[in-house]
Amino acid sequence: MTYPTVKPRGQSTTATEGVYADLDALIRLQFQARGFSFLPRQPVHSLLAGRHASRLRGRGLNFEEIRRYLPGDDIRNMDWHITARTRKPHVRVYTEERDRPVLLVVDQRLSMFFGSQWAMKSVVAAEATALAAWRALHVGDRVAALVFDDGDVVEKNHALRVDAPRQAGPAMLNRVLERAVRLAKHDYLVCLIGDAAGADQETIRLVTLLGTHNDVLLVFVYDPLEAQLPDAGRLVVAEGALQLEVNTSDRGLRQRYNAEFEQRLERIRELLRQREMPVLPLSTGLGVAEQVRELLGHRPSVRR
Repeated sequence: MTYPTVKPRGQSTTATEGVYADLDALIRLQFQARGFSFLPRQPVHSLLAGRHASRLRGRGLNFEEIRRYLPGDDIRNMDWHITARTRKPHVRVYTEERDRPVLLVVDQRLSMFFGSQWAMKSVVAAEATALAAWRALHVGDRVAALVFDDGDVVEKNHALRVDAPRQAGPAMLNRVLERAVRLAKHDYLVCLIGDAAGADQETIRLVTLLGTHNDVLLVFVYDPLEAQLPDAGRLVVAEGALQLEVNTSDRGLRQRYNAEFEQRLERIRELLRQREMPVLPLSTGLGVAEQVRELLGHRPSVRR
């Protein structure tokens, strides 16, 4: 559906702000990529804790050697067999893996070129991608990205427009997931960033494959108008060349519309919950960094 983009009062209304991603703005997001964590131990208010079962493992440990105990060593690493045999305390020494690969799968299809408040869904996806990438780079992890059609985020984002000559391609979601399965072999953190348009049984199969040896997080981008239809009288909505007039003053219509979105989101959550994959919902009506920090929680003493 296509609606006019509405900017909140008090914000700048430059020609492309909120409509297209800005490279300089994405670079500046590195300074906001703090205050949230992908570690398995989460604060109680984090989306990755509590009702969402998460397997996010963080970095692993490599065994290095067994040596004599030194003051300050963690007694939890004591090797009691060697200690008993030699009658001298010995500990097992581990080193943390240097990095963990992060794969960002970013949706910039026509279905993402929609927004009614702060920004288009495509811009929110681009900013969420930048935040995740900067966070991973800050802790020394490797980052790769699959932006649909293999372009970079800004280039692909600026190619979006209402009168684009191409047609929407729901099948592209599964094509890019097939490539992600080939790339993410083991112990990746895979972030799927988009609106899940076109998802079907094949999508579920591919996401399940991704989660077999990796951690998968869905960043579900949505617009408030997709979640709740306002009472605005008769409106004409369009998708490509198709147009439809609807009476939004019809209370029954609004209730069915709102319920359909809630049911869709719950289906996504339940499918991923069964596979221990959390869902991070991001609205186009609020700042991206603020939403991420609120949902993932603040861990000031932990680097991740």
